[in-house]
Order: sequence, then structure tokens, then C-alpha cells
Amino acid sequence: MADVTGEVGRIPWRGWVKGGLTGLVILAVGALAWTALSHLAAEISYQEVVDALRATPGWALAVAVAATGVSFLALTFYDWTALRYVGRKVPYPVIGLTSFCAYAVGNTVGFGPLTAGAIRYRFYTPHGLEPEEVARIVGFVTATFGLGVAGVTALGLFVAGDVTGMGMPGWIGHGVGAVGLCLLAALVVASGRHQAVKIGRWSVEPPAPRLLIIQFLATIVDIAAAGTVLWVLLPASADIDLPSFIAIYAVAIGLGVLSHVPAGLGVFETVIMAAVGGRADTEQVLGALLLYRVVYHVVPLLLAGVAVALLETRRVAVMLADTRVVRAGRRLAPPVLGALTLLLASMLVFSGVTPADDARLDLLSGLLPLPLMEGAHFLSSVLGLMLFVVARGVTYRLDGAWWAAVSIVLAAMVLALAKALAVTEMVLLAVLLCLLLLSRREFTRKASLLHSALTRPWLVAVGLLLIAALSVLFFVYKGVDYTHDLWWQFEFSGEAPRGLRALLGVALLAGLGAGWVLLRPAVMADLPDPDKDMLAKALAVVDAQRRPGAQLALLGDKKLLFSENGQAFIMYARQGRSWIALFDPVGPSVEWATLIWRFVEMARASGGRAVFYQVAPENLALYADMGLVAFKLGEEAQVDLSSFDLKGSKRANLRNSANRCEKAGVQFEMVPAAGVPALMDELRAVSDDWMAAHNVREKRFSLGAFIPDYIALRPVAVLRRDGQVVAFASLMLTGQGEEASIDLMRFSSKAPPAVMEYLLMRLILMFKEQGYKRFNLGMAPLSGLSASAVGLWQQVGRAVYERGDRFYNFSGLRTFKSKFGPEWEARYMAVPGGLNPMLALADITVLIAGGLRGVVGK
Repeated sequence: MADVTGEVGRIPWRGWVKGGLTGLVILAVGALAWTALSHLAAEISYQEVVDALRATPGWALAVAVAATGVSFLALTFYDWTALRYVGRKVPYPVIGLTSFCAYAVGNTVGFGPLTAGAIRYRFYTPHGLEPEEVARIVGFVTATFGLGVAGVTALGLFVAGDVTGMGMPGWIGHGVGAVGLCLLAALVVASGRHQAVKIGRWSVEPPAPRLLIIQFLATIVDIAAAGTVLWVLLPASADIDLPSFIAIYAVAIGLGVLSHVPAGLGVFETVIMAAVGGRADTEQVLGALLLYRVVYHVVPLLLAGVAVALLETRRVAVMLADTRVVRAGRRLAPPVLGALTLLLASMLVFSGVTPADDARLDLLSGLLPLPLMEGAHFLSSVLGLMLFVVARGVTYRLDGAWWAAVSIVLAAMVLALAKALAVTEMVLLAVLLCLLLLSRREFTRKASLLHSALTRPWLVAVGLLLIAALSVLFFVYKGVDYTHDLWWQFEFSGEAPRGLRALLGVALLAGLGAGWVLLRPAVMADLPDPDKDMLAKALAVVDAQRRPGAQLALLGDKKLLFSENGQAFIMYARQGRSWIALFDPVGPSVEWATLIWRFVEMARASGGRAVFYQVAPENLALYADMGLVAFKLGEEAQVDLSSFDLKGSKRANLRNSANRCEKAGVQFEMVPAAGVPALMDELRAVSDDWMAAHNVREKRFSLGAFIPDYIALRPVAVLRRDGQVVAFASLMLTGQGEEASIDLMRFSSKAPPAVMEYLLMRLILMFKEQGYKRFNLGMAPLSGLSASAVGLWQQVGRAVYERGDRFYNFSGLRTFKSKFGPEWEARYMAVPGGLNPMLALADITVLIAGGLRGVVGK
């Protein structure tokens, strides 16, 4: 493999510049939103907002909590209808738990691996859904939610007319609303015709009218209930009827989603303040928005954390045995607790820039010396940022992150009392601590936090946290004139100086962390090329496996990343920025999660992308846990030897091929590994003849190559004619005797027609007699991609499969393998999203072809 060390050292900067533009846009939107919100709240004080919060009646809170429950109940029907749309059924209790946790996390955090779509992917793939189906579910939910928002807005306009308060004539609002409702009705009618909706080259199969109506009704209930949560918390002086407010709420939600700011924080508030602020006291509207965030976002996330943690306890696990609900809770625990950790980490940072109650400070002044209180306040904010970063490791199930989170939470609980007798803060942290302890067994992935690569989405999240904290600081202390002396004022009543110092500490720590991520060497020491000892170690692992494909590790062209105990490994090669692992890890499955995480972090630390090529569907949840997305590559053909025979009309072609070859004097022979070296010159002659006739170069990585030492590792099947070898197939076998597979398969110009069919048929029958269970015929690239699948990858792959035969015999290869009646099993590529799949596939093509010349010249 070519040395790309210098290349990797430069490329990450270009990747960071390209990917960083999106992050900068999100940061800019967040900053603008908070600036606009601060401008709208310029005439009110922090204390007025606190007084408005305290004045909220209890009945309003009770109604808000009840409306939140109704909203989340309606959200479960999003998944229910989406699953029916893709033709899958999952028990409703499982759907309910998954949906509740997904939306509790997605609504509150909403970025990177903590989105509702990512959590669905983590859960539904272990239930047998393919990634394409999960993508269709996410697409269905997203599209129908957008239609629902539009429908609710249209309904609000139709009922209320002017919902903006800007004096718009009512007939315009009524008319726009009526047109919107008519368009939605037309969509329902069109869906009843069961015709695909085509937009250019894209084709989308509409859902049945029944599902569309159920989804639309669920969206109406969801948005109406969620809007009611905020409406009931608004002051009576707002004087706005519920239908009009629901329309405003729907617009605010839509703009918040479009902003890509996590949870629409700042954007949503700005729209509501602009629309409602003129109708009521601004401080009361702002107080209602804060309460809304607590009731609709914080409380469900706390309940989700409690739910998944309880499912981890032995008592509940025994009561429910090993039901699907328990298994769902286990899979959902880390992302839910990661989101809750993120939320409470933000609480610690915001607590550092907001004043404490004067009565508690007076009480504290008589209990603790001032330096201890000042230190506790500063350290608590710094710990908040550290906990914010650790939340990423909690999401990814890292054992080091669990220990760090527990340690930080314990310290923050003590500091909460020392800094301001913050009992509520301490109680929330104690809840998180209990949930972490209950879920301890889910955090078994060995990894170092110090060497973890903090990705761009997390850096953007840290940036948004600092922007929000700075905005809150300026809002709270806008009546305090800034002077340099504030930095050196230390007294119990000096809240503004303490807030400044806390924010400075957080900003400095964030800056140092970001600087380390950006400036540390992009290239980490790569593993050495495998020597004879490493290959012998790998051979021992391969022989203990059921599936023989891992034998390709013995080619010597791939590096080997072994587990700590040496019982499992990942084989990989680097091409450009892609670190490409071939197949799933090899070895005991208990070692896989840690190995995959190590490999992904190695790639990230070197500025590259981790790619897993040709992985099995049952393992996709492992890659989802690492933040990778699966894309279908094609299907692998596996012949069930127990049911294979040559009887019947379906096998007539095979019988005819066998008769022709045998009449032509072709003889089958199995040469044991010990006898292969003596036959090597004849095999090389056949191989050279085949390559010259097909005008191809030797491939590598995912395909065997004619390397004498490699060929001699296993038996070779040959076909002779007049005593001369005219065709051969090298084999991939393991010591388990369960599955056999072909590796290199070549024939000379002297071989009769259909010789390959005959050779495969004889091998299949031979291994059946020897008691093997399966015979692997290898991949059919790009086959099995659904024409109705969602996403650019699926559409492009399907088009290439259907129209790309002039470059590669895609359909012909599947047709040839289908003659043996195989069972087709999907194979995937797991890779980060965005443009990474296309870039990774380009790198894989170059890698397999042995360079760009191999791609151009076969």
C-alpha cells in the first residue's frame, strides 16, 4: 500500500474548512437569534422574569403537563403509521418507548447522534428493519410532520383569519387557509390512486389515504397539544385565542427546525416574542417560554432517563423477563442518559452566569468563607463544560465517560451547595447520578477519553452553549456598568463579577479544548504492515470462525488491528482520507464493539473517515452506536447445501453444462494445500492467460490475488483436459467446516464453454457430501436496491445497476449466481453521513483496483 502519511496530514484541514462552514452558519444563526431575543427583551429585567415565573398559577402548570402527555402520546402514532407505511409491524409498547425516548432526546438536544432519527436507527435495525426502511420511516415522519405543520397553520388561518396581529384583512387569512386545506385534501385523494409521485427523476410512493389521514390527525393533535402547553402558560393579558396561537406556534416550530440550531434554541423564542410580545408584558411572555422549555423538554427527558434506567434494574428485568421492551430500554439508555447529561451540564454553565437568591447568599455567608464560595462557583461552571464534553462519551457507551460523568456529578453536587445552596440543582444532579449507577452495565466499551476526537457537531454545540451563556449574562446584568475592576471584586453580594469570571473560565477551557482538537497533530502513528507472526496470529483467529471470508486478511495487503487479548481483529487499508475496514470484525463478537470504536477513533484522530465495507445486516446497530450510517452495497449469494440438488427444471442448465464439460473430457480434481506448490506454474499459466484475455489487472483488498504463498494456504480445485489444467478455483475455508467459499476463479482459453458453472457445481456437491452447511458465491454489487428507496445513494445505485452494464456486468453477475438457487443476504457499507459515502466508495474503488490506473484500465 502506498504511503499516504503526508497526504493525511494536509487533507484534514480542507475537510475541516468545508465541514466547518455549516457549523459557522449554525453558530451565526444562533448568535443572531439570541441578539434578536435580547433586543426584544431589552426593556425588562431578570428579576421581573423570575417574578413572572413565580406568579404562574398551579393549575396552568398542571394543564401544561397534561398537554405535554397528550402531545407525546400523539407522537407515538408518527412511528406507528411510518412502520405500517414500510410494511413492518412492531408491538405498540416498544413503539411507545422508542418514540417517547427519541422525541424526548431529539426535541431537547437535536444534533449529531442525539437526534430522533439516529435513535430510531439504533433501535429499529436490531428488529430486522433494513437501513433503507429506517430512512423511509424518517423521511415519512419528516414529510408528514411538515405537511401537518402546514395543515395546522392553514387551519389556524382559516378559523382565525389574522393571526399575526398586524392588521391583515381577515378574508386574506381565511382564503389562504382554505387553499392550504384544499391542497392537503387533494393530496389525500391523490394518494388513493396508489400512483408514485414523481419529482424529476425521483419517485416516491405515497402512503395509503388511511395512513395519511391518521398521520395528519396525529400531527394536528401533537402540535395543538404542544402549542397548548405554551398558550396556557402565557399571561391572560396576551389576549390571543388558541387557534390563532397554534398557527403562530406551528410557524415558530418550523423555523426552529429549519435553523438547524439544536432544539431551535433562541430561534423559536424570537418568533414567539415577536408575535406575542406586543400583546402582553414581555417579562411574562419570556417567563412562559422558560417554563415551556422546562415542562415540554426537560421533564420528558428526565422521565425517559428514569424509564430506561428502571428497565436496567434486576427486579424489573426479572418481572418482564427478556421482553422486547427491556431490550429496547437497554439500547436506548446511553443516548437518553447522554442527552440528560448534556442538559444538566448546560444547567451548570447557565447557573454560573445567573444570580443566586439573596436570602441563601446571606445564609451561606455565615457558614462558609468567601474564597471557598467563590471557588465553588467558578469550579462548578468549569465542571459543567467538562460534563458537556463527557456527554459524548456517555452517548457512545464509553466506560471512561461513565466514570468521568459520575465523578463530575458527585463533585458538582457538593459545589452546588457550597456556591449558593442550590438544592434544586443538587437534586437534579442526584437523579442523573442514580440513573448512571442503574445503567452501569451498558457502559463497557473500553476507550480513552483523552484520545477521543471531538467532532464538529460537538464543537458547534459547545459554541452555541457559550453564545447562549454570554447572552444570558448580558441580559441578567445589563443594569451593571462594566469596569475592569469588576474582575477583582470578591464579595458575597458580587454576583456580576462571579458570573464574569465563571464565563471566562468556561470560555478559556472551551478555547483550549477546541485549540487542542484543531492544532494537535492530525496523523497518529499507523499500525505496521503485518509480518509473518501477525499473519500466523490472524490465521489462528480465522480458523476459529464460521465464515471464511476473513481469509483475505492473509493476503498481507491490509493492516491488522487486534483486540487487547488478541482473539479478534479488524483488517483495514487506507486510501486518501478513508480508513477502510473489510467486513465485520473477525473473532468473538464480545470484542467487536470496543474494536470498532478504537478503529473509528483512530480514523477521526488522523483526520480521516472510518469506513466498514461489506458488513452484515445483523450487526448494523453496532455501527449506529458509533455514529455511522449504513448504505446498501448489494447482496451476497449463499447456497444452502442441505437443500441443493440437480433435480427439476430449475437445474436443467447446470445439468446441461455438466454434460457438455464431461463429454469434452474435463475432469475435476481437488488438490490439497500441501500439493498446491507443485502445481503453481500451471496455475500461474492459467491465471496469466485469463488476465490477458480479459485485459484486466490484478485486484486486491476485497478480492484474492495470485500470490503463490497465499494460494498455497488452502486447497485448490482444478479442472483438467487431456491432463492439462484449464481452470482452477482457490478456496476459502476455516477449521469449523460450516461454510466454504470461492476465492480466485480463473480459466484459460483452452477451457470449453460453461466451465465455470461446472466447476462451481462440482464444488457445491463436494462440500455438501462433506457436511458443510453453506457455500458462499460472493457479492452481486448494487443488486437488491429498492426502486422506491429514499436517498441519493439508493437512487444512484439503482440507476447504475440498471444502466451500467456497459462498464460492469451487474445484472449478468446476479443472473449467473442465481442459477445455483442461492439465498441473497444484504451487505452494507457503514460510514459517516453527508458526502462521505460517495467519497468513501470512490476511495474503495481505487483501493480494490490498485490505483487510478487500475480504475481506468480495468
